[in-house]
This record gives sequence, structure tokens and C-alpha cells, in this order.
Amino acid sequence: MASELKGNLSAKGLRLAIVVSRFNSFVTERLLSGALDALARVGADEKKIEVVRVPGSFEIPVAAKQLAQTGRYHALVCLGCILRGDTQHFDFISAEVTRGVQLAAVETGVPMAFGVLTCDTLEQAIDRAGAKSGNKGAEAALTAVE
Repeated sequence: MASELKGNLSAKGLRLAIVVSRFNSFVTERLLSGALDALARVGADEKKIEVVRVPGSFEIPVAAKQLAQTGRYHALVCLGCILRGDTQHFDFISAEVTRGVQLAAVETGVPMAFGVLTCDTLEQAIDRAGAKSGNKGAEAALTAVE
């Protein structure tokens, strides 16, 4: 029989960092609240969670990489909200944030869960931050633990 590696949902003993964007804070604060609540439910020690705030989603990858390079964290959670506007700005920022977080994780070897919403409307973002479609911050936090 083939061997199987599976993660578990116990955060006991884990040291975690959450990088959260201040831009669109009416959404990102809900994502952060969901993440912290989910971590508490799976046994995370509040004293072993560091929340780092950055101006916008574009700054998340650099902050995440710097935190990962310290060697202090088992995993990181990246939270932000990018809303589509009338220009191509959304496309550029969304792509680079996604690529930047993935690259930071690969380069450092520290898992980084991606909880950056990329929505067409504010309503979609609010739904994904706990209103109708669950809380993507909570989902990202549980992904980081597993």
C-alpha cells in the first residue's frame, strides 16, 4: 500500500504570522477576524500569532517574505481585498500579488496561505468576508495550519 502524508487541523505549538492589508479595511478586518477565530478553534495560542499590517495588497508579498526569512514562523496567512475598477490596475495588482506570495513561499520554504480576495464588486467581497459565502480569511488560516 502506498504511504500517504496528510496534514491535520491542530495549531497547537504553531507560530503563525498574518499579513493583512489596510486598504479596503471594511473587508480585510472581517477576513482577519475570521482568521483569528478559526485559529482559536483549532488550538492556536494567541501569543504565538503576529499580525502585520501593510498599506495595500501589493505590499503583502514583500512583508510575507521578510517575515518568513526570520525563521520564526511555521506558516503565514496573507489577507487582502482587491476590487475591480474601471482600469487595468486590478489585473496588474491581482496578478503580481498572487505571483509574489507564491514566489515568496517557494523561495523561503515557508507555507503561505492566500486569502487575498479578487472581486468584481464590493458585494462579492463582503459575501466572501463572512456574509454569504463563508469567510475566506478563516479558510486561509485553516489552510496554513494544515
